[in-house]
Amino acid sequence: MADGVAESVESSVEVREAEAPAVGLGSRLKAGAARLRLPALILVPIIVFLLSLTMGRFDVSLGELFTLFGSKLGLTDATVSDEVSTVILNVRLPRIFAALLIGAGLALSGAAYQGMFRNPLVSSDILGASAGAGFGAALGIMLSKSVIVTQVLALGFGLAAVLVTYTLAGRLRRGDPTLFLVLTGILVGTVFTSLISILKVLADPSDKLPAITFWLMGSLAAVNRQDILILVVPMLLGGIALLVVRWHLNPLSFGEEEAQAMGSETTKMRIIVIGACTLMTASAVSVGGIIGWVGLIIPHVARGLVGPDYGRLLPVSAVIGGVYLLLIDDIARLAGPLEMPLGILTALIGAPFFIFLLARTRRAWT
Repeated sequence: MADGVAESVESSVEVREAEAPAVGLGSRLKAGAARLRLPALILVPIIVFLLSLTMGRFDVSLGELFTLFGSKLGLTDATVSDEVSTVILNVRLPRIFAALLIGAGLALSGAAYQGMFRNPLVSSDILGASAGAGFGAALGIMLSKSVIVTQVLALGFGLAAVLVTYTLAGRLRRGDPTLFLVLTGILVGTVFTSLISILKVLADPSDKLPAITFWLMGSLAAVNRQDILILVVPMLLGGIALLVVRWHLNPLSFGEEEAQAMGSETTKMRIIVIGACTLMTASAVSVGGIIGWVGLIIPHVARGLVGPDYGRLLPVSAVIGGVYLLLIDDIARLAGPLEMPLGILTALIGAPFFIFLLARTRRAWT
């Protein structure tokens, strides 16, 4: 019997010794992957940015691109043709900056809302900002206003829609304030979507209707330097505000009572988060149209990389969101003879991911 016990002990020791290298290798691989995340989050956007500048119907090589940048910075005397300079500086560069800013803004808004509402299935347009901005833009097109006036109308109605949502939710609130915000946002968004449909019915089918329809599907084809100036200020204001208060989103994600018990000023934080997200979402819609799914899927991708801590989640969401929308815009430019609207492409990618997310959420609830 003693011999049998000794043999079992020896065998268990041998098994543990055999498993130890595998466990150690797994932990080392995870640690190595974690160390590579930061360099990847820095290098991948740079690589995608440079490649996007070269891609399009007008071929531009990396050599011409570096020569152009070097000449503009005074690092070389070599020059490129006027066509290459015009395509890069006046067409592709503003469009790429717009894609990066809009993608980052929508992803930031979606991540912040998912934490504040404690719901993994909400996105940046949950409070009606996109529908309100879409109505403003459709109204500007319907009235034959200039591009700048149309963008201002879109931004203004987007902000007004969320203001109406917040005011109604405050007056009708009974119980959980976040639940009433979501429900009121859905109702306000539905109203503005119905108003957009009314404008479509009244629009000239040969002129205004196609313009409204195409704009609502989302596109960066007409973006110029002036649009970047309009876009960058609200994006920076909203993004900086969220990044400054991102640590307060951790207690908010536990719920109203838990956050207050941790010393968080929930009402103040909620106003800051909603204001910043609304500013970014409305400005994104005012320039690029309604581009869905970015604010829904990107925060989950970022959460899978760095975890649920909002101190890291928000910056990573912004980086991934910007790169993601830039890649989508590259596909839209190169997919065929006619440019594909961004809203269609993001929906084609986002819908399957949403189904996968629903399946995971169902398992977690049950």
